[in-house]
Amino acid sequence: MAAAVSSLSSLGVPDGDGGSSSEEEEAGPSAAAAAAAEQRREERLRRFRELHMKRYEACKLNSQEVVEEDKRLKLPPNWEAKKARLEWELKVQEKKKECAARGEDYERVKLLEISAEDAERWERKKKKKNPDLGFSDYAAAQLRQYQRLTRQIKPDLEQYEKLKEQYGEALYPTSDSLFHGTHVPSKDGVDRMVADLEKQIEKREKYSRRRPYNDDADIDYINERNAKFNQKAERFYGKYTAEIKQNLERGTAV
Repeated sequence: MAAAVSSLSSLGVPDGDGGSSSEEEEAGPSAAAAAAAEQRREERLRRFRELHMKRYEACKLNSQEVVEEDKRLKLPPNWEAKKARLEWELKVQEKKKECAARGEDYERVKLLEISAEDAERWERKKKKKNPDLGFSDYAAAQLRQYQRLTRQIKPDLEQYEKLKEQYGEALYPTSDSLFHGTHVPSKDGVDRMVADLEKQIEKREKYSRRRPYNDDADIDYINERNAKFNQKAERFYGKYTAEIKQNLERGTAV
């Protein structure tokens, strides 16, 4: 009997305990499936961590953008133009220092760096530009008139030299000088001033024209000058005082 068993063993026939090998064959696929499942789980966890980090970065960038937007909203509306202007002025100052260190004239260096096309374009732009932008307020209109009148002044250099010889340093008074009220203008100077004033009056009369009269308009003035003043006040402040005027007309004003 023992010989038969040994012969069967030599032929590779399993004996009565052969069930353990089949169990090992069944355990092999289950271990591979578990490993695959573990790998898929690790992959899902990795993707989850990546999404979590992206969400964190997005929140961080959004917070930074909100802070920057709040800063921009608190800045004045023309801040970008002012910033560009300041940066340009800093560059100009640095360029001037470099030119001064080299012993060069900044204006000449600046002109050498300008191309002929840019110079021609700027000249055409200056010719097309209208310095009179129309009426904005009375201060601006007065400034334009002052600049126009000063450009027309032709100084008398001979008279200026005579005054320098006569008064010396007193010709340039300071806060402690008592030179005020001692100057007597010449007859030619007075004549020039009178002629200029007459020219201004004549020019002003040409601009003055009679507006058409509206018979149906409300009479809220006592004379012609008061009517013009009321028209100007209505043009600038009418939209703010319309409700008050209506309440006064209805008699419901508080």
